[in-house]
Amino acid sequence: MLIRRAVELYAVEGLPLVAPGDDLAGLILAALPSDDAWLQDGDVVVIAQKVVSKAEGRSVDLGTVTPSPQAVEIAAKAHKDPRVVELILAESNDVLRIRPGVIIVEHRLGLVLANAGIDRSNVEGETALLLPVDPDGSAQRIRERLVAGTGAAVGVMIIDSIGRAWRNGTIGTTIGAAGVATMRDLRGQPDLFGRKLETTEVGAADEVAAAASLVMGQAAEATPVVVVRGIDLTGSGTARDLLRPKHMDMFR
Repeated sequence: MLIRRAVELYAVEGLPLVAPGDDLAGLILAALPSDDAWLQDGDVVVIAQKVVSKAEGRSVDLGTVTPSPQAVEIAAKAHKDPRVVELILAESNDVLRIRPGVIIVEHRLGLVLANAGIDRSNVEGETALLLPVDPDGSAQRIRERLVAGTGAAVGVMIIDSIGRAWRNGTIGTTIGAAGVATMRDLRGQPDLFGRKLETTEVGAADEVAAAASLVMGQAAEATPVVVVRGIDLTGSGTARDLLRPKHMDMFR
């Protein structure tokens, strides 16, 4: 019999629009199918950053933001709203590049990304949405609730769409994780010809994030939670494990 390796991804339907203060884990549990033990041991629940930020009250009314002289100067170079630039500066450790339409920064979480991950899509009015304060901690809290509510030993990942050096387009990237091995270190393992791998480290969580992002969509799909089944991410890691140390970053 031919045995195929397979991965399954299920969008969780029926989640309401998330508002500040909402119990996101409770909303996810309520939206899961009512079948007994629908979540299984080893499943990974992948959640879009945007709904985590909304639930945690990470939205800012731009009408309350007064841009600094530095923000005004950078905004002129980047062709951006000075109020948004002020938020970018507040969320960042360092500004790395400025181009029309984009400001590349080192976020306070250590991520190198455009515009400090601040987003205005799928939010109402003059509002900007910031990244969670502690995405790994958010993932851990949600995981504890899901495990308690279902009895399944699941992992949780929080993902965002982030661009990459040398490549066009954004892909789903893990910014928070709990209950999963985010990295796979294959160094020392043999290849097909017995030669030992010397440098191969796989960002497994980011590979899963990219697949889940395809199912979530990027516009009006309203499916910010995806369950991934069939990938062995057994272990314990965080999204910080995926960050390249600054002294090894060839793009700075």
